[in-house]
Amino acid sequence: MQLTHEEYDALERAIVDRRRLSIYRRGTEFIVVPQRLRMDGGRESIDAAHPTTGVPMSFHLDELDAIQVIG
Repeated sequence: MQLTHEEYDALERAIVDRRRLSIYRRGTEFIVVPQRLRMDGGRESIDAAHPTTGVPMSFHLDELDAIQVIG
């Protein structure tokens, strides 16, 4: 998935404001709280945590089907 400028802005704002993301990867929806956007071996990744348990999760942007900032 290639993000637009508006989607990058929304993602960065979600990180700063600790707003939840809905991430779709391979037909599965993940609701997470993003913590940072980083480069991982030349690939952009979102480091996040599960909103209830705090379990850390990482998603490579090029593997995502869709991403949306939610409440």
